[in-house]
Amino acid sequence: MARSISLVSTIFVFLLILVATGPSMVAEARDCESKSHKFKGKCFSDTNCASVCKTEHFPGGHCRGFRQRCFCTTHC
Repeated sequence: MARSISLVSTIFVFLLILVATGPSMVAEARDCESKSHKFKGKCFSDTNCASVCKTEHFPGGHCRGFRQRCFCTTHC
């Protein structure tokens, strides 16, 4: 009986350690940016920018900077 309680306690502690350290082992995804080559004019809409970036084979894009340029984003 004492052996089974010890085994259950050991498994419980192991699971707690596993859950506590799990998220820290996950790598954080980084996004890389590239200035759009097809977007013309000032960028005021992230939706329009993302649409143009998709034609350039990027998953998305957004407007950024003082000059309001369209930058396409992808996962590095």
